[in-house]
Amino acid sequence: MGCLKIYQDSCADVTIVSNRFIDEFMPQANDAQLKIYLYLLRSVNASMQSAERSLDISGIADTFNHTEKDVMRALKYWEKCGVLLLESDAAGNLTGIRLVDLSEKQAAPAKSVPDQKKTSAQESGPYSKPSYSLDDLKAFQQKDSTAQLLFIAEQYLGRTLSPSDIKSILFFSDRLHFSDDLIDYLLQYCVERGKKDFRYMEKVAISWAEAGVSTPAEAERQAGKYDKTVYTIMNSLGKTNAPTRREAEFIRRWREEYGFEPSIIMEACERTVLATDRHRFEYADKILSSWKESGVHHLSDITRLDEGFQKEKPVRQARERSADRYNRFMQNSYDYDALEKELLHS
Repeated sequence: MGCLKIYQDSCADVTIVSNRFIDEFMPQANDAQLKIYLYLLRSVNASMQSAERSLDISGIADTFNHTEKDVMRALKYWEKCGVLLLESDAAGNLTGIRLVDLSEKQAAPAKSVPDQKKTSAQESGPYSKPSYSLDDLKAFQQKDSTAQLLFIAEQYLGRTLSPSDIKSILFFSDRLHFSDDLIDYLLQYCVERGKKDFRYMEKVAISWAEAGVSTPAEAERQAGKYDKTVYTIMNSLGKTNAPTRREAEFIRRWREEYGFEPSIIMEACERTVLATDRHRFEYADKILSSWKESGVHHLSDITRLDEGFQKEKPVRQARERSADRYNRFMQNSYDYDALEKELLHS
């Protein structure tokens, strides 16, 4: 990947971090994303003799001991947040990075018509988070019930809420139409599970909205149903602990990608336990993936597959025996010279 040019809307003789960036964008970013953005600010202000400074992705990656994919992932994150714009050539190669001036409360200009269409499609989704302005936040905070809700949120989180946090709570109320009681339960539910990240809370909230949850009681049933299913699967595979990230990914794949009901997953788990005591998640995944390829949707479909397997078993065994005899024949070693002499003297 070639060198890139980096520049911003305004330039100064020192590295300046916008207050707006600190208030609105920094709280939600991870360490890698913050390091790379600050490095870009430092790079664009490093030389007063030149309006532009060249750098490349591999150089940034080496500086922070990241992979180039990590750097690109961070850049795309900041582009999505609207704090920078990535410029590409006709072949799609990254050629430049423009840092948006955050001192002015203005929307980042669009890169191209296709991106505008993409953004419009995303913002028009039923559960997409709008880009709330500071005026939106002020109007939300002026509501009678908001002060109490924000106070409860701060008690759960043990810290003062940032503008970005308040935007998430506004999103729950405005776009997802959650009541204050449901938002209260959402915060409590996530914090009890050690999740104080509003990005995580938003994912949970959207999943509840998609399931039609509108009250704390419905949310509790929804969460209980999920937790019960997960731990039932864990127990059926001989696990009594909470699922690891990898184990949770297997369970998610079986339920969401494969679309299997719990009864089918449990059947695969029972067969797995009878077959092996090692790598059970991988073994169960092989069973379930083969069932998916075979069009299994109900337990009766598994019975049909088993019956077909039993009918083909004699034919398969006969083929295996024939192949075994052939292999033994081919592996035998004969002294053809001795055999020829024996035949000539007989």
